[in-house]
Amino acid sequence: MRHFKSFLFVCVALLFGAISFAQTKGYIISGSISGVENGASVDLLNGNSGQPENSTVIKDGKFTLKGSVDFPDFKLITINKQPRYLQIFLDNSNISIKGRIDSLESADIAGSPSHEDFKKFLGVIKPYENYFVPNGGGDEQGKQKAINELINYVKQNPNSYVAPIALFRSFQLSENNKQLEELFSSLNSKIQESPVGKYIAYQIQESKMNQIGTVLDDFSQDDPSGKPIKLSSFRGKYVLVDFWASWCGPCRQENPNIVNLYNKYKGKNFEVFGVSLDKSKEPWLEAIKKDQLTWPHVSDLKGWANEVAQKFRITSIPQNFLLDPNGVIIAKNLRGEDLAVKLSQILK
Repeated sequence: MRHFKSFLFVCVALLFGAISFAQTKGYIISGSISGVENGASVDLLNGNSGQPENSTVIKDGKFTLKGSVDFPDFKLITINKQPRYLQIFLDNSNISIKGRIDSLESADIAGSPSHEDFKKFLGVIKPYENYFVPNGGGDEQGKQKAINELINYVKQNPNSYVAPIALFRSFQLSENNKQLEELFSSLNSKIQESPVGKYIAYQIQESKMNQIGTVLDDFSQDDPSGKPIKLSSFRGKYVLVDFWASWCGPCRQENPNIVNLYNKYKGKNFEVFGVSLDKSKEPWLEAIKKDQLTWPHVSDLKGWANEVAQKFRITSIPQNFLLDPNGVIIAKNLRGEDLAVKLSQILK
């Protein structure tokens, strides 16, 4: 079963503070799962990182998990560390779970207001899941219908902690910054202050900088040999300015796609210019070699304090700007199939 992902896979520098919410002091999850032997482990996992946050064992088909969350959030429950996951949007409530081990993902969950909201959201998004995966298919009419459904969910649930997820999903499809800001302003202030809410607020502010249609400011940093390279030295070519780092998993996952596209278009007036947010030279060079990144690279080896990243307020990676031969931004943060499609349109 695929994990549900609340938003983009990125390495983020922002540390969004947790907020408290007016409910009980903590959660109690009382589970009844048939078909499981005594002593089987039960793990509550962070929905984004997959890291365990709470654990217990099953006795006579039952288990109890007690703890607290600072804000309602998406979690996963797994039994005996097997690849069957129960999705739960957890809040500080008394929650009951009833199900079977052979159909764990369809177990009944009751007692959590946030999870009830989440179930409604899943019902809205389920018919359109293919629009959120590379090469998933679908037409523009269906895409617009998905956007409308998600927008309606946000409008109808302004007090729900799930609403920011629905909002971001709609933005992934529409890329409409104005609409994103308008809908975000309609959310309850406590929802805006949630971690996902703060992430969206950041996206709104970022969209107002380095806007498409403007010239990206020139900059210069040193390549691995210590030679300075200026962005403006690539004028006359289409350039993908790629912010990445050797330690960034999502960046490394995207690198093979960029390599394939670079090899395909490097003879057609196209260049990639890598800006690394590494702190150490050795892992930076090892990643360049291992991932076969044969384009120009620069870094000041200051990590998140990289002066170019600071200049353009880069607080999550991977990020990129696609520039035309005059240095004008024509697209931002294209990855996977989206980048391939855009390059095929401009580099025929």
